[in-house]
Amino acid sequence: MSKRTSAKYKLDRRMGENVWGRPKSPVNRREYGPGQHGQRRKSKISDFGLQLRAKQKLKGYYGDVTEKQFRKVYAEAVRMKGDTSQNLIGLLERRLGVIVYRAKFAPTVFAARQLVNHGHVMVNGRKCNIASALVKPGDVVEMSAKGREMALVIEATTLAERDVPEYVQVDGFKATYIRVPSLDEVPYAVKMEPNLVVEFYSR
Repeated sequence: MSKRTSAKYKLDRRMGENVWGRPKSPVNRREYGPGQHGQRRKSKISDFGLQLRAKQKLKGYYGDVTEKQFRKVYAEAVRMKGDTSQNLIGLLERRLGVIVYRAKFAPTVFAARQLVNHGHVMVNGRKCNIASALVKPGDVVEMSAKGREMALVIEATTLAERDVPEYVQVDGFKATYIRVPSLDEVPYAVKMEPNLVVEFYSR
């Protein structure tokens, strides 16, 4: 399990973008970066800087994935056939914590991971408490009886700020993972550039 080491909205302010599209994001109030030098004019970013930024944004979006875990996902994406950047997104979208978030069982990707870690999520009828476990097309992810009664879960299902994507089919507190999505299908609130992440690691 990866541990979040800083406040989640720090990523928003550092990137100058509302990464998760949340109404509470501080970027909605002020777009400049944090700290006393946040309002200084930005200098031109190098190619390496752009690649690093793209990697940090993607890692942060999926719940502050550790560098070790993220590199492992990238290595797996390289081994697979086809476009590495598409494979990378496909693997990240197959993580159990992300499916729980996409199905709107949790308000944030961090809350989704916590629900999984605390044993409130079942895959094909069996409890799974590993948020990074990969879900296969056709797998059914559902909330446990205790999880269904949690105020956080009930509130998350009614959130209007995002929709359930087409590759996840939700029926009450059950979600079926239909297929691995392409980059265009993933409902990111901001533009993600997995091609720059691939360039960063293949230097």
